[in-house]
Amino acid sequence: MKNAFVIVTLSGLLSACAVAPTPHAPALAGAAADAQADAPAPAATAEPLPPAAEVLAEGERASAPDEPSADLKLPHVALSKEMLYKLMKAELEFRGGTWQGPYMTLMALAQQTRDPRLAQRAAEMAQAARKGSEALAAIRLWRELAPESDEAGQYYIAASVMADDLGEAGELFAARLRDAAPANRGMAMYQIQQLLTRAKDKAAAGALLERLLAPYIAMSEARVVLAQSAYARGANDEALAHAQEALRIKPDSEIAVLTLAQVSGEQGDVGSLLAKFLAANPGAREVRAALARILVTQKQYEPARKEFLALLKEQPDNPGTLYALGILSMQLSDPAAAETYLAGFITALDKNPGDERDPAKVLIMLSQLAEERGDLGAARAWLEKIEPEDAPAWFSAQLRSAQLMGKQGDLDGARAFLDALKAEEPAQQVQVVLVQSQVLRDAGKIEEAYAVMERGAARFPSNPDLLYDFALLAEKLGRVDVMEKNLRMVIAQAPDNHHAYNALGYSLAERNVRLDEALALIDKALKMAPSDPFIMDSMGWVQYRLGNLNEAEAHLRRAYALRNDVEIAVHLGEVLWHKGQKSDAQQLWREARAKDPKNDTLKSTLARLQLKL
Repeated sequence: MKNAFVIVTLSGLLSACAVAPTPHAPALAGAAADAQADAPAPAATAEPLPPAAEVLAEGERASAPDEPSADLKLPHVALSKEMLYKLMKAELEFRGGTWQGPYMTLMALAQQTRDPRLAQRAAEMAQAARKGSEALAAIRLWRELAPESDEAGQYYIAASVMADDLGEAGELFAARLRDAAPANRGMAMYQIQQLLTRAKDKAAAGALLERLLAPYIAMSEARVVLAQSAYARGANDEALAHAQEALRIKPDSEIAVLTLAQVSGEQGDVGSLLAKFLAANPGAREVRAALARILVTQKQYEPARKEFLALLKEQPDNPGTLYALGILSMQLSDPAAAETYLAGFITALDKNPGDERDPAKVLIMLSQLAEERGDLGAARAWLEKIEPEDAPAWFSAQLRSAQLMGKQGDLDGARAFLDALKAEEPAQQVQVVLVQSQVLRDAGKIEEAYAVMERGAARFPSNPDLLYDFALLAEKLGRVDVMEKNLRMVIAQAPDNHHAYNALGYSLAERNVRLDEALALIDKALKMAPSDPFIMDSMGWVQYRLGNLNEAEAHLRRAYALRNDVEIAVHLGEVLWHKGQKSDAQQLWREARAKDPKNDTLKSTLARLQLKL
């Protein structure tokens, strides 16, 4: 047994447990492996060195093979007891959180044995400790010991770029471009550019890139890379010139036209550029997708939907396209189409379980769409698909499901469902109270809803959302003292809550009391949220109560232009009625009745004015 141990070589040991390019220690044979198994992980951790292979070899990552490459020339070194002890000690110390001693040990052993894997391991230790210069020194030794190793060369390039040591890296880049097959040279240019983006000295990296690509300047790819580099440095005119030349050289290049679109800046011109390219190259999918996104930003939703439909025709199960069409259809007030596309999005994700998109948001939208068309069962079914692992979305879905249960007539079931819902955080407990009250309100049980809110307000007296909702419910029941008290508590706790100022001011104006105070409250709310149509409506209404009909009309017309709301229409109609514009007032009220024939504000206004439409 003793003799068997003596003839073990260093090469054999490392070959059995080849060093992988990660910050973790390699496994050691026999007792060494057992010793390492119980050792703690190193305290110093960091992201691995960005391997040049990641950008220099498309789709491949550098990694140590299970067995040494046949092309890798390794020394045959006998593993002495002293050497084994040093290796074990270095690994255990590194796992204990020390890097410098183990690093020096591995570097010394690498120089002594001329085994490149030890230098690679030293580089990993230095990088895990975020010691860039030491990592570069180890990688340089690794490359010296394994000059035939592409992996060592790639890591050396990456480390040199990150250390802004671009001299030798530039020589290696130039050799790569020179040796690349013509068909692969363009991809090599893109990969070199991506690696150079890691350099801290952007100007030096840009200058190096220009020198590297100068011999290939007649290639469209070279111009594209130079355009992207110039654009990243803020040299927009230079970027534009390179991009235009890239497209001139290769008029059917998608990457060239997309780069030109990126550096051009003007959205309108970009849209025309991409549309013209698509007319000549209708199969350019990436360009069509870019044009569709530009049209969305320009709020040209129907043309954007047309482009996404063309994309969907080519790839019917593309989740991104289905999602975009669903959102656009909602924007275009086409709920049936929106539901179809969003349901297709969920189906596409089900077919691709590895897709990282979160379906929760779409499931909630599908539930809302189903509810709007009156299918409460389907609305609940969509919510049930939300996974408990997505805790916030799942909890919201449970609350919404209880509301739908109540709307289906199962009030007892909804209340029991909410009682059984585990709400551990105070914020979640407040949400449960609000939904319990809403379920009762939807069922017409206003007094019971009030009792729930009253208990909730006593339990959570510092929650502005709960106090605000309690105040509005109290007003609905005519308990204006409770309403005013709670709104003032909200204002004290959340002085930037413009809704509370507006609600209190509007209540005073509606009751035609303390109008000066009402005006001050609403004015403060309007200064906080000058584009809110409902606060504009309140301002119009208090001006009406004060007898300022022209100011009232101006505010109400602005509000109605922003939000075609029934109550705003009713208020504007009353102002116009008292200004003598009775036909205009009646027209507004007819439109309001068509939208919401049961609206209480409309009914009370017509009754007060003793009118029938």
